[in-house]
Amino acid sequence: MEQIERIKQMELYLDRASSAVMQLSAALDNYIDVQESISALDEYYSSDDWKQDYADDEAGLLPPNLRRGVLSEDAVWNLLSDTKEMNIRLLETVAEILKKK
Repeated sequence: MEQIERIKQMELYLDRASSAVMQLSAALDNYIDVQESISALDEYYSSDDWKQDYADDEAGLLPPNLRRGVLSEDAVWNLLSDTKEMNIRLLETVAEILKKK
């Protein structure tokens, strides 16, 4: 590769990598910020409160216009499962990157 082409290619790598790092940093900041919410959802989903809220919803005791995705049996479970998978992926990715250095 000629010098000018090499510099152009490296400049493209720099731009792409800089953009990806900035996006990942923002996403990671957001992910860190919601950890307390995820923990609260985990506690709620396995609590008697959730069971009572679910039963009341099934009995038609809750307002019809109330958002109730949290009472579905899949939404919170899927989020917690996705969170666990994401944490494993993050650990594996960092380990792989560190291994290459």
